[in-house]
This record gives sequence, structure tokens and C-alpha cells, in this order.
Amino acid sequence: MGFSVNRITQSLVRPAEPTPIVSESLSVIDRVPGLRHTVRSLHVFEHGKEPASVIRSALSKALVWYYPFAGRFVGSVPDEDVHVACTGEGVWFVKAEAGCTLEDVNKLDHPLVVSEDELLPQPGPNMDPLSMPAMMQVTEFTCGGFVIGLIAVHTLADGLGAAQFLHAIADLARGLPEPIVKPVWGRELIPNPPKLPPGPPPVFPSFNLQQHISDVDSTDVARVKAQYLESTGHYCSTFDVCIAKTWQARTQSIGLHPEKPVHVCFFASTRHLLPVLPKEGFYGNCFYTVTATATSGAVTSAKLIEVVKMIRDAKAKLPGDFAKWAVGDFNKDPYELTFDYSSLFVSDWTRLGFLEVDYGWGPPSHVVPFQYVHFMAVAILAPPPAPKKGTRIMTQCVEKEHLSTFKDEMKSFF
Repeated sequence: MGFSVNRITQSLVRPAEPTPIVSESLSVIDRVPGLRHTVRSLHVFEHGKEPASVIRSALSKALVWYYPFAGRFVGSVPDEDVHVACTGEGVWFVKAEAGCTLEDVNKLDHPLVVSEDELLPQPGPNMDPLSMPAMMQVTEFTCGGFVIGLIAVHTLADGLGAAQFLHAIADLARGLPEPIVKPVWGRELIPNPPKLPPGPPPVFPSFNLQQHISDVDSTDVARVKAQYLESTGHYCSTFDVCIAKTWQARTQSIGLHPEKPVHVCFFASTRHLLPVLPKEGFYGNCFYTVTATATSGAVTSAKLIEVVKMIRDAKAKLPGDFAKWAVGDFNKDPYELTFDYSSLFVSDWTRLGFLEVDYGWGPPSHVVPFQYVHFMAVAILAPPPAPKKGTRIMTQCVEKEHLSTFKDEMKSFF
């Protein structure tokens, strides 16, 4: 059975009060070319009362504080003159209605019964989505539930920053006079190391990557954590265990030569490594690329806790590597990524703060991220829909001929 979504109104939401008409410079991390892309997500709420109207009004008020979101990007990354023109033009906002209940579409659990394209905002005529920091669609269901479809350009905010912006909208939707956390621009506080001579432009291959979802039980993760503690005397995280399993399962399934290096890459927040940043409020990009590398043979033949240790060892280098980068002590730009089939890129959505956003009717039952592109093998960690427990691993990381083996490897945690 197909379910359709009807877009009722579409318009730009401007700040509720006059805002500064200024040009805001971006940090060197903001200007990483790979960040000029849209991050799409669905936020599913089971209760609401005229949510589109309430959220639209709150968004207008929040833009008084977060006025760069109402501006436009000017220039092309990574040029140093790229900036945000704070023009107050507004955020593209769509109100939509679905002629069904959330139950009818399985509360948007996997697999999606309604295409994400119907639940995400479509830009208006002559609009460039990559010039607009954010777009939003609120789709109301007949049961009183609603879904927020958010499209945000990574250049302006990382995951923590995007969640902070949504929390500000939610604070105002609940009737607070101002956001609990006040925004801090602070891009001048991000290190700006000397630039290396420009290298060749990045190569974006095209893979036929297949999507797959694995729900990992918390008891299985706890068992691996206990084994790791017994073996090493150290603790590890759920992230470490889930990524180690995914990296090993993927490496086993794609069957590269045993001596071929394989990589798992993830982006770790470095807010705690910059004491000049305020403890809260900064919403720009502040992360560093962490990469674990080993031969294909080493990853496939290792015990799972040994792969966990590879992840832990890579993470342990973060403070030193970031400090060296901050002063220009590096030979290769860590933010220049190489996209090939031997690399797995990981995004962790479990601790960004999206699941605590409350517009007045309770937090979302779950959040569905979409960070899939044809040139990058990706694994996304997210909580499964409530009331399920554990961790959901959403992947688009193997081609069709490797999918069956990958599924089998992911089924068994030992």
C-alpha cells in the first residue's frame, strides 16, 4: 500500500526581529570541501498539537539568536573568503500532511513505507540547497504525530551544533522566553594552521553500495566489553565494539588481498581539547579525523576484542595528533579524505542530543539519519526506535556481490 504526503504551504521563515546584517567568516574546519553537502534526517514524534504552526513560530524566534542559519553561503570552499552572508532571508519551511497514522507506516521504522523524499523539504524554484544552511518540513499525521524532515549543510554546524539549534527551537516552542543555551559563533577560536601546498583535487569514485540495517543487542555489546576488560584491563565503549564488528564484517565480506591496507575513519569531537572554547554554545564544526589502519588479513583473522583494540589505539592518538595539526606540524592534511573501497567511514548519532529535543509533547521516538553518498562506504550508529534497546547500525558500505556475506557476518557477534 502506498501513502502520499501533501505539501500544504512552503515559504521562507525569517527572524522574528531584526538581526545583524553582517558577513561571518568560517573556520578552516568549516571550509573543508567535503562538508559542503547536505545532511538529511527524519525526527519522528508520536504526539503534537498543530506542530507545524508551533514549530514555524518558534523557528522564527530562534533565528533571532541563530541568525546565520537565516543567511546564505557565499563563495566556494576551501577558499578563505567563503563566508556566511547574514542577510535574514530565512529558512525554507514546509508544512505537509499525510493521510494516514504513524502506525500505518510502522512509525517510519525500517524499511520506510513512505519515501524520505516525501518527508524532506524540497527547495523552491531557483533555490540552491547548498547555499542555504537549513531547510525544514513538518509533516502532520492523522493520529496527531508528526515528523520533522531536516536538511542542513554541514559547513555551518556539526552534529552537536545542529542538535543545539533544534534544542533552541524546542525551548521557544515550549514557551521559554529565550534558548537555554545561548549561541556562540567563535570561529576565530578554532586553530588555523599554515596551509600545505594544494594537492590534486579529490577523486570521487562511484560504487553500487547497498543499504543494510543491523540492530545490536546491548547484552551482546556488554559481553564483548567484559571480554575486553578481562583481556586488557581497560574499558571500551559501545561505539568501539559496534564499529570493530562492522569493520571486521565488511573486511571479511569484500575479500581484499590479505596484505591490502584497510581503514576505518570517524570524526571525533575536539571541543574538550580547546580550552579557549566556551563550555557550551559553540555550534560550528569542531572535530578531527581519526583513522585506524591494518591489513585486510590482520582484521579478518583477529578476535573481535583485538579489532576493538585497534580502534582504541587510534582514538588514543587524538589529543596528540590534533595538537600537532593545530600548530601546523603535519605532512598531510587530515581533513583531505581518500575515498576508495578499502575505507569505511563512520558517523555516530547516538550522543548528539537529537533524542532529547522536546517541542512540548515529549522527545522523538527515534531519529532516522541519511548520510549516504555513492562514493563513500558508510556506517551510521543510531539508537533504534523506542522502546527497543541497543544500537542500530545503518550501513551502505558493500556492493551487491558482497552484501549476502556481509549480512551473515553481522548476524553473529562472536
